[in-house]
Amino acid sequence: MVAHTIHIPHLSFQAFFLMALLPSSSSSFSSFTYAFTYDVFLSFRGSDTRFGFTGNLHKTLSDKGIHTFIDDKDLKRGDEITPALIKAIQESRIAIPIFSVNYASSSFCLDELVTIMECVKAKGRLVLPVFYDVDPSHVRHQSGTYAEAMDKHEKRFKDSKEKLKDNMERLQKWKMALNQAANLSGSHYKPSDGSYEHDFIGKIVKEVLRKINRVALHIADYPVGLESQVEEVLFLMDVGSDDKVHMVGIHGIGGIGKTTLALAVYNSIADHFEGLCFLENVRENSNKHGLPHLQKIFLVDVLEEKEIEITSVGKGISMIQRRLQQKRVLLILDDVNKMEQLQGIIGRSDWFGRGSRVIITTRDKHLLALHGVESTYEVETLNENDAVKLLRWKAFKEDKVRPNYEGMLSRALAYASGLPLALEVIGSNLYGKSIQEWESALEQYEKIPTKKIQQVLEVSFAALEKQEQSVFLDVACCFKGYHLEEVENILNAHHNHCIKYQIVVLVDKSLIKITHSGYVTLHDLIEDMGKEIVRQESPQEPGNRSRLWFHEDIFEVLEQNTGTSKIEMMHLDYPSFEEVNWDGEAFKEMKKLKTLVIRKTHFSKGPEHLPNSLRVLEWWKYPSQHLPSDFHPKKLSICILPYSSMVSLELGRSSKKFETMKVLNLDFCESLTEIPNLTGLPNLEELSFEFCSKLITIDCSVGLLAKLKSLNAGYCSQLRSFPSLKLPSLEKLYLHGCLSLESFPEILEKMENIRKLDLRCTNISKFPHSFGNLTRLLFMWVSHLLPLRSLDTMPELLWLEISQRRIYYEDSESESEEEVMDGGAVELVPTFLNEKESSMLLPSKLECLTLEQSHLSDEYLVLVPSLFPNLQELELMDCPSITVVPECIKECRFLRRLFLNRCEQLREICEGILPRLNKLVVCGCPSLSSSCRSMLVRQELGADVDIHLQLRNLEGETIPERFEHQNRGPSPSLSFWSTIQSELGLYSSSEAKQRLL
Repeated sequence: MVAHTIHIPHLSFQAFFLMALLPSSSSSFSSFTYAFTYDVFLSFRGSDTRFGFTGNLHKTLSDKGIHTFIDDKDLKRGDEITPALIKAIQESRIAIPIFSVNYASSSFCLDELVTIMECVKAKGRLVLPVFYDVDPSHVRHQSGTYAEAMDKHEKRFKDSKEKLKDNMERLQKWKMALNQAANLSGSHYKPSDGSYEHDFIGKIVKEVLRKINRVALHIADYPVGLESQVEEVLFLMDVGSDDKVHMVGIHGIGGIGKTTLALAVYNSIADHFEGLCFLENVRENSNKHGLPHLQKIFLVDVLEEKEIEITSVGKGISMIQRRLQQKRVLLILDDVNKMEQLQGIIGRSDWFGRGSRVIITTRDKHLLALHGVESTYEVETLNENDAVKLLRWKAFKEDKVRPNYEGMLSRALAYASGLPLALEVIGSNLYGKSIQEWESALEQYEKIPTKKIQQVLEVSFAALEKQEQSVFLDVACCFKGYHLEEVENILNAHHNHCIKYQIVVLVDKSLIKITHSGYVTLHDLIEDMGKEIVRQESPQEPGNRSRLWFHEDIFEVLEQNTGTSKIEMMHLDYPSFEEVNWDGEAFKEMKKLKTLVIRKTHFSKGPEHLPNSLRVLEWWKYPSQHLPSDFHPKKLSICILPYSSMVSLELGRSSKKFETMKVLNLDFCESLTEIPNLTGLPNLEELSFEFCSKLITIDCSVGLLAKLKSLNAGYCSQLRSFPSLKLPSLEKLYLHGCLSLESFPEILEKMENIRKLDLRCTNISKFPHSFGNLTRLLFMWVSHLLPLRSLDTMPELLWLEISQRRIYYEDSESESEEEVMDGGAVELVPTFLNEKESSMLLPSKLECLTLEQSHLSDEYLVLVPSLFPNLQELELMDCPSITVVPECIKECRFLRRLFLNRCEQLREICEGILPRLNKLVVCGCPSLSSSCRSMLVRQELGADVDIHLQLRNLEGETIPERFEHQNRGPSPSLSFWSTIQSELGLYSSSEAKQRLL
C-alpha cells in the first residue's frame, strides 16, 4: 500500500480561508458555524434560462427564505469573471450550476464553474448540478453542443494568439471542471418528457432546505489553529470525488485536538452526503454499552429510523452492509482504540456507497495501518501564536493581557508546550486569579501535573502491555533526547531482550516520537505524566521508587544511604558544581539496580561497592582508579567509563565475571597506559579507547576477539604498534590520529565483514601484503597512498578519501595546528593516477572520491572518468595545481555532486558538466575568471539542486531569485564568509549552507 502525503504545503486555492468555518463573532470565538453570505449561488446561461427555469427557481428559493445569489446586475464584464462574482461564489454554501444547451459557449459561465469546483476541493463546498434539457454525458465528455462550444473557444484563442499559453491552460481547466461537475450527483430535466417544471423545482428546493437546515456541531469555545489543518485533511479526503470510499485517519496524543479537528472537517463537508453520523467517544462508549449500541446509533443517525434493534455485533454488521451499501455517508469514528471497533462498524469500504467518507481519530497509528487506512494525518501541537491566543481567551476572556501578566503567561505557555488540553485547563483554572495565585499554581503544575491532564494522558499508558509500560517509563524518566540506537542498546541490556517492538508500539500510540535525525523525544506533559507515575510509587521516599532521575532525589539517596532493592534504574545527568559527599556505601542495598548512568557530576570519592545486578554501567569521570574488588556482575553488558581516572583494567584473564560484556568504552582516559588481556571478554562487540594520550601498549588478545564488531583507537598519539588482527566479525576499524603509528597491523586471515577503515591523520606508510585480506571494504579514509595491489582486492569500495593533511597537537614543535605533510607525500596522488595499470587495479564501483591537500594537476584530472566510471561525488579540496575542471568530467555519467573548495589556482569550470548535478559547491577559489563566475550565477539548474557559491567581483550581476540566502560582505554575522567588500555568498538551500558553515 502507498500511504498518502501527511503534510502538504499550500493548496492552489488560497483566496479565502475556509469561509465555512469562520468564527461567528469577531469578538468571541463561541463556536465554529456557517457564516455564509449566501445559501445558494446560481450559475446559468442568461440567454437560455434567465426568464424561464432559472428565474422560477430563484423565486421559489427566495420565497422559502433561502438567500440566493443571482447575477441580475450584469457583473460579467470583459472577458473574465469579476472579483465580485468570485467573492459571491466563495461566500455561498451551495452552488447550483444550471447546464443548458449554450452554457459552455459562455467563457463567464465556464470561469464561474472553475471557481466553484476549486471551492469544492479547497473548502468542501456542495455543488448540486442541474442538467436542463441537456444530456449529462454531453457535459461530462464535452460532446454535442458542448464539443462545438469548446472547439469555438479553442479556435478563438489560437486566432488571437494573445496570451495563447495562458488561454490554452484556461481551456483545459474548463474541460476538467465540466467533467468533474457532471460526475457529481445532480438533477436532470427534459421538458419533452411531459413532467411539470414546478415539481422539478420543488424537489431541488426541498434538497437545499434539507442541507441548510442542518445545525453545525459545536466544535470549541475558542477554536484556534484549525484552518490549515482542516485544509490538509480535506486534501487527503479528496472532497468532491465520488469514485470510491475514502477513509482518513487522524492520530496524535491525548488532548492534542483530534476530535476538534474531526468536528471542523465534519461541519465543512456534511452537505455533500445523504447520511451523517458522528460517533463520539468510541473507546468509552464501547466499554460501557458494547459495540452493538454503537452500531445502532450509526444506523439510526444515517437512516433516520428510530425503530432499529441490534442484538449482536454480527447482526449489526449485516444490517450496516445491507442498508448502507448504496448510500453516500459521512462517518466520524472518534477515539478508537481497538481493532474490533473498526471491524464492527466500518469493516470494508464496500459496505458504503461510492463517494462515502470515513474519518477515524485515534491515539494508535498502528490501528490505522492494520485496517488498511492509507491516508493519515498527525495532529501537531499548536504553534506559539495560536497557543498564546487560546491561553489568553481562556485565562482572560479577551485577546489583550495586562503587561504585569506577560511573564506568567510565558511560563504557562512553556509548561503546556502547545498542548490544547493543557492550555485550556490552565487558562480555566487561572481565570480571574491574581499574580500571586498564578505564581503559586504554576509552581505546583511544574512539580506535579494537574489531575485532569494526568487522567487524559494516562489513558494511553493504561492501554499498554506491562512490558510496553516499563519501556515507556524508562524513556520518559531517563532517556528523552537520546539517539534511538543508544536507547535500544541500553534498554536491550536492561530488560535482557530486544525492545524494538515496544518502541514501535510507543511511537504508534503517539507517546514518543523519533525525529528525522533519529533521536527519541516526547511531549513535555507526557514526560511529566510518566515521571509522576513513578513518583507515586513512593511520594515521600525516593529510595523506594523503581527509577531515579531528579538530581536532588539521587543526591539524597546517595548521601543518606537510603537506597533500597526497589531501585532498578538510576540516571544522573546534572551539570552541578556541587560535589556528592558520600561514604561510597550507598549502592550496597541496591541489589536490583540494573542500569546506572552518571554524567557531569563530581563525587568526593569512588564507590566502595557496585551492585552485581548491573547490566549497564556508564559513569563519566569515574572517581577511582579501579572497580570495587567485590564487583562480580554476571550480566553486565555495557561498561562505559570515559574521562575516568582508571590506570589499569583488572578484567581478569581467566575470570568469567565480565564474560557477558558487549560494550567497553574507555575514551579520554588519559592515565591509561595499556589495554590488558581481554580473553575474559569473549562476547565483546564494541571496544573504544579513543583519545587515550598515554596509551602505549595493547595486548595481543585484542586482535583475537571473535565477536568484536567495532574497534576504535583513534588519537592515541603515543601508540607505536598495533597487534595483529584476526577479527572475523569486525565491521569498523578506526586508527585516525595515531601519529606515532607507522605500520598497519598484519591481517592474519580474510576479514570479510569489515566495511569502514579510517587512517586519516596518521603516519602509516607501511602496509603488509596481508592488507589485501580486507576484501569487503566499502569506505576508506587514508593519509597516504595504498599499494595498488591492495586496492585490487577491494572491488566493493564505494568511498575513498585521500587526505594528506596531518594534525599537530599542542605539544608539537609545529607552529600551526594543521599543516600539509612535506616531502614526497604530495606527489603520491599524481603517481596514483598515472600508474599504467591503474585502470585494471582500481575499484570500478567507487562512487565518492575526495582528494585533499594534493598536488593533483590538470593532466591527471582528465583521467578520472576512465578510472572511476561510476563516480557520483567528486571533492577537490586544497588542490593548488588544478586550474581547470575539464569538459571530459561529464563522461562520469553518474556524477551528481561536485565540491571545489580552496583550489586557489582554479580558473575555469566547463559548463557542460553542470546540468546533471544536484549539488554544487564552489568555495574559496579566488582565481575564477569573470566569465566562469557569471556562468555559475546564470546557470539554470534544477529547482531541487543545492548550490553554494562563494564568489568575488560580481558587481553589476543580477542574482537569480532561486538563491534564497544572499550576503554581500562584509558579514560579521557569518564568519565563514570573507570580509572582502566585493565578495558575495549565495545559497539555494539551507542544507548546503549548513554543510559549509
